[in-house]
Amino acid sequence: MTYRISYDEIRTVNDIARTEYFRTEHEALHRARQLIETADHEAIAVADSSGNVLGGFRLQLKLGYTAGE
Repeated sequence: MTYRISYDEIRTVNDIARTEYFRTEHEALHRARQLIETADHEAIAVADSSGNVLGGFRLQLKLGYTAGE
């Protein structure tokens, strides 16, 4: 199954949307965590080839974040 991460870059003038593709869920979630932790990105979403999408609070829960972080 293919996993896709879509996100916007805050620092670009044109608000460019980026997309990256991964072969495993683990790789996609690892990259999503990196993007969240840099705080240079917004609207991060992970989707699988079946159309299931994780974004926002649901993505943070999947990555193990809690309300205190």
